[in-house]
Amino acid sequence: MKKLIKGATILTMRDDKLFNGDILIDGDNIADIQTTITAEVDEVIHGEGMVAMPGLINAHQHTPMSLLRGFSDDLKLMDWLDKKMLPAESRMTPEDIYWGTKLAMAEMIKSGTTTFADMYIHMNEIATATEKVGMRASLTRGLVFLENDGGRRMSEAVDLIRRWSGKAEGRITTMLGPHSPYTVPPQSFKEVIALAVQENIPIHTHLAETKEEVIKIREKYNQTPTEYLYHLGLFEKAHVLLAHGVHLNQRDIRYLRGMRGGVSHNPVSNLKLGCGIAPITDLTEQGITVGLGTDGAGSAATLDMFEEIRAATWLQKLDYGDPTKLPAIDALRMATVGSAESLDIGHEVGTLEIGKKADIILIDLRKPHLQPIHNINSLLAYCANGSDVDTTIVNGKVLMRGRQLLTIDEDELLKQVSLRSKRIVDGI
Repeated sequence: MKKLIKGATILTMRDDKLFNGDILIDGDNIADIQTTITAEVDEVIHGEGMVAMPGLINAHQHTPMSLLRGFSDDLKLMDWLDKKMLPAESRMTPEDIYWGTKLAMAEMIKSGTTTFADMYIHMNEIATATEKVGMRASLTRGLVFLENDGGRRMSEAVDLIRRWSGKAEGRITTMLGPHSPYTVPPQSFKEVIALAVQENIPIHTHLAETKEEVIKIREKYNQTPTEYLYHLGLFEKAHVLLAHGVHLNQRDIRYLRGMRGGVSHNPVSNLKLGCGIAPITDLTEQGITVGLGTDGAGSAATLDMFEEIRAATWLQKLDYGDPTKLPAIDALRMATVGSAESLDIGHEVGTLEIGKKADIILIDLRKPHLQPIHNINSLLAYCANGSDVDTTIVNGKVLMRGRQLLTIDEDELLKQVSLRSKRIVDGI
């Protein structure tokens, strides 16, 4: 089936140049991008007054935590985790996971995200929801090795890889997910690395999110969390997605130079939990790829990637006392190209190019807060919100048109969410 986006302002993300033109979609691929395209198509999507750009890519998520949005705010991290999150998550059924994932996907689609990287439990339910709704995802079964579970978690991680890699018309990829340096002892981490090398799949892990983590690893191994992973051979042997990277010193950053993969910067969650400001400028100056993510809605509250774009650039300007740091186009590039490369899917998505997958969003500029138009990149980075996204397309399929979801029944979703969320948190 052929579709033609007609008359949009096109931001390909290959560079910072924009032009007015058309985009031809043939099946799940971008077939052509020109100032004018004449072709017989099945559907015309009118792009006048809108920006067409690559779909945003959320490089670190815990989708079912959307059911816990607003449940545990204004708490210190360990209180947030031990007193609220863990007790609530222990009550979640596989069906809850499914509906929580759908809630997160509804929010992501309506705010311009087309791909997300997820780490959680009950991954079959998350994969099933992803397949039905039509998003693109990199899925990871989180692995914690602090107690003996008889190999159940690793078995579930391998099952996810075997069952879902390349499925849903190729929209689902998988990773291995050792949770973090403080929850995975050395021998277990080495086993995960060996399996990742054997299966030729990336590793997704948390790194240096809090000062407490740095202290804990220093006391146990006399290393920083980054040194710990470096000496295990992680950066040498595998493609790696590192979530957070808040507390990195200059030596840590040197250890990351040349690694395959990247860091997912999650500024809103890091701010809300008081974790700190990641040294993003230092990372990028050393040639380290940086993408953007939201973390789960249980901590970040919002899954709107435009909030992350804005927070990321403002924080670097503040942290360095320099308004030239992380300019608008670079922040946009982090949310598209950087995230795609971090997820090891940059050959398919992240830019609008002939032959790549048709993951495209249309942003309506015909609104007071997006006028006048002097610099569109600045408008997108500093002024736009997720609610300005008019149309979301993934793999050539329209998932939202005119702000209306086409693959999710919103009324049924909200009904399910209301019932399930109340049961999960009751009495905690």
